[in-house]
Amino acid sequence: MTFKVSLIAAAMFCAVGAGVAQAAVGEDYPTAEKADYIFGCMAANGQTRESLDRCSCSIDTIATILPFAEYEQAETVLRMNKVAGQSSEVFRSTGQLRDVVSTMRRAQAEAEVKCFP
Repeated sequence: MTFKVSLIAAAMFCAVGAGVAQAAVGEDYPTAEKADYIFGCMAANGQTRESLDRCSCSIDTIATILPFAEYEQAETVLRMNKVAGQSSEVFRSTGQLRDVVSTMRRAQAEAEVKCFP
């Protein structure tokens, strides 16, 4: 009897733990960063309520795929790639940094498919 109770308790603990882990995904994005993304997205897609919903969906989708630290790193690399000159060449030529940007591009593509059908 106690084995059955322990098994049920363990199953409930795992289910609750999985729910907490799922809730934590994407919660590390600061509100200001999410808002900045949404404003930029709406500027590109129209200033409508539908655009607001889709842009919010987009950043939430990206946040579930990419931890904020990686998102921030990819954004920095993209900004530095726009700078002309030799000082920003390291951002264009380093494979690891290109991989970070590629991961963000894949997250953006998934968000596009999910939120802008």
